[in-house]
Amino acid sequence: MEERVKIIEERSLSEGWFNLKEVIYDYTWFNGKVQRQSREVAKKGNYAGILLYNKEKRTVILTRQFRMPSYLNDTSDGFIVEACAGMLDDDAPEECAKREALEETGFKVKNIEKAFEAYTSPGTLSELAHLYVGAYEDDMKVSKGGGADEDEDIEVLEISFTQALEMIKTGEIKDAKTIMLLQYAQINELLN
Repeated sequence: MEERVKIIEERSLSEGWFNLKEVIYDYTWFNGKVQRQSREVAKKGNYAGILLYNKEKRTVILTRQFRMPSYLNDTSDGFIVEACAGMLDDDAPEECAKREALEETGFKVKNIEKAFEAYTSPGTLSELAHLYVGAYEDDMKVSKGGGADEDEDIEVLEISFTQALEMIKTGEIKDAKTIMLLQYAQINELLN
């Protein structure tokens, strides 16, 4: 297959939580036309997320934490209800998902299942989400969770699966990975 993208130049615009770059490139259209384009890309590492669920109780574990972008965009207080997740760092995605479950929720899960991978905003962000589901039991709770060891302030929520699905409809859950994971659980009848 012919190369359709030729990068001409990358300029660093900011290096912080994200590395913001301007990428100038030549793009070859399907009809053969070549056009010079420029895009700003937020380059960030990949992450893993996990939805913990209990089939017997028909509950899920979610977290609630402050997110500045949502505060600036549309929520009154900036708090987002979401499945736990974190940057891969040097871990494999599955190990990262287990680590984040423990750090954020206090549940030490052993057997998890890969649900899928997804780009949540491929027009802007380079990050790829590795998303998992994992069954939990009450006796797997080995710590308080809440992310304090990672300098995070996280509220751990155990809610009914029905309520979580309703929270998507009401707009109480707006996080893309969480919506996708809850719908994955529904489609695959994980809590039936």
